[in-house]
Amino acid sequence: MFSAQTYIQRRHALRAQLNGGVILLLGNEDSSMNYQHNIYPFRQDSSFLYYFGLDQVHLAGWIDIDSGEEILFGDELTLDDIIWTGPLPALKAQAEQVGVSQTSPYASLSKKLREAIALRRTIHFLPPYRPINQHKIAAWFEIPYASVPDHVSMPLIHAVIAQRSIKSVEEIEQMEMAVNTTRKMHIAAMQNARVGMIEAELAGLVEGLAISGGGRLAYPVIMTVNGQTLHNHHHHNTLKSGQLVLGDYGAENEMHYAGDITRTFPVDSTFTTRQKEIYELVLQAEEAAIAALRPGIAYQQVHLMVARLLTEGLKGLGLMQGDTDESVAAGAYALFMPHGLGHMIGLDVHDMEDLGEDHVGYSATVERSRQFGLSALRLGRELEAGFVLTVEPGLYFIPELIDRWKAEGRHQAFLNYERIETYKDFSGIRIEDNVLVTEQGYRVLGDPIPKTVAEVEALRQA
Repeated sequence: MFSAQTYIQRRHALRAQLNGGVILLLGNEDSSMNYQHNIYPFRQDSSFLYYFGLDQVHLAGWIDIDSGEEILFGDELTLDDIIWTGPLPALKAQAEQVGVSQTSPYASLSKKLREAIALRRTIHFLPPYRPINQHKIAAWFEIPYASVPDHVSMPLIHAVIAQRSIKSVEEIEQMEMAVNTTRKMHIAAMQNARVGMIEAELAGLVEGLAISGGGRLAYPVIMTVNGQTLHNHHHHNTLKSGQLVLGDYGAENEMHYAGDITRTFPVDSTFTTRQKEIYELVLQAEEAAIAALRPGIAYQQVHLMVARLLTEGLKGLGLMQGDTDESVAAGAYALFMPHGLGHMIGLDVHDMEDLGEDHVGYSATVERSRQFGLSALRLGRELEAGFVLTVEPGLYFIPELIDRWKAEGRHQAFLNYERIETYKDFSGIRIEDNVLVTEQGYRVLGDPIPKTVAEVEALRQA
């Protein structure tokens, strides 16, 4: 937890962005796996964490924009609770840790809301992504469950995004902790992978390191020899000679800041010539994209720069052809990279996307494209100092997509399907780092994680 002053300042800054009313921030509840008392690991709502800092169930925060009144709603533990979970500080003591002087039982929140509604005050709340919170709002406001999203506060959404997008020095320190734990996870996978292992053995290894780092995984592990499947969470394949392993995973540290790193390495001790050619093309694109980061540049522009670099490289390998600019404008490169270059990262691995992906990633001057591939770019807007984002280009040979485009005759002027057919067994390569945009340009977070061919092969041979 940060100092009380940090949370006081955050709430004060949020109030200053809105024109009256009340801000209601709901914490999360426990969520059951398969029966009531067998629960998933608790994860607090990220916006509640950002403004109220408390990592406990059954809490809600109240901020009166007009009067400045702040209330933490929650309940004291009963003796039965303490027997099973152990003691916690009293609610008032927890509130004082984050600079809130007033507390009230959770049940009193409904009365407080009814009073505000009766006075026709504006109640600002964020989109609920968990059904239990949506049910609460529907009951409190006496509106249909399905209509709750229609009543969220757009001014609050925009204010929260503007504030949380700019990471403070203390937040960057937390993020670097997460990235450095993630570094240990990736190095361990590269050092321990062997022919004959099951993907699950490596997935278990890296998840254990995330937990031993004081937190847990920021998202489910992708550890696969089928890197052409972008979000492959299956871990049942056996590692075989000649294959590549794509590992995309990250640690969430004790304060819930996320790391998100991808590395790709050979099952053997060295890359084959063909693997090395594709790998170095992806690495060149990643390094060029990182070097291009600075305040004011639109990330959509960086994505398209990467598309041109990849297209030129694939032309050199005989996989693409024709005019590069025309090819990129047509979207032909998306056969090989059907995803976006990156996204915001912070308290969420896809930061604040519960508030609306386009609200986070786009602006009045940069609209989301509808073109296949480019439409999957989660962050396209102009960058600002203090943003932290992922840079994650990749090249993938997806047999089903290749077959579909070939049958449809798509982009024949730019794609050499005869040559592409010989790569359908290649799988995929992605390389990803987490980068802070600074006033001067950029800084890659954390200690360096091996990614050159020489560095990766040295770890495979260790």
